[in-house]
Amino acid sequence: MTETSIPRAEQSLDEEETATLAVDGDDTEADDDTEADDDTDTAAGTRVKKAVGEGDLFRQSEIAADYVEGLLDILDYDGDIDELVAAGRPMVEVVGERLQNLVGQRGATLEALQELTRLAVFRQTGTPSRLLLDVGGYRANRRKELAAVAKNAVEKVKEYGEPVRLEAMSAFERKCVHDVVNAMSGVASESEGVEPNRRIVVRPAD
Repeated sequence: MTETSIPRAEQSLDEEETATLAVDGDDTEADDDTEADDDTDTAAGTRVKKAVGEGDLFRQSEIAADYVEGLLDILDYDGDIDELVAAGRPMVEVVGERLQNLVGQRGATLEALQELTRLAVFRQTGTPSRLLLDVGGYRANRRKELAAVAKNAVEKVKEYGEPVRLEAMSAFERKCVHDVVNAMSGVASESEGVEPNRRIVVRPAD
């Protein structure tokens, strides 16, 4: 089995899965997350969630944006905050300069802030939230890096016919890799281990 390391996000990048709330774990058996931070353990997994209306999702993003704005005021950070609904989930994006401290190493601080924000939404709505928080475009940049990692692993699997074991990732990172691998023929991906050492194995498809 091949061990593959993941390139780390550059410090210049101001930054989609992490310590999870009991109300809504991101690392799930099913790919119920269309955009960023659920981990698909198997392509055949299924999980049913209660549908949430577009208006409810936008309300969640508004609550989250207010909470994040309060955090920025307390921490004395400047940033523009956008709330939106994309790919069936509420999102909040913080854009500005000198936001790296809100991202942390490999997005660890960002993930913690996201969980706090989800909890704030849950307390006001009583509904578990799949809110995605991004700071300085970190998640978009990280997603591109992970796509390259996934494609490289797929090439190795196809060349040597043996599984490739990636290094430990957050649930957001695992979801990004699963999405790329599952879109390619002849290979499959699955997660193994427990947090914080949970990782992906890319293998030839059965």
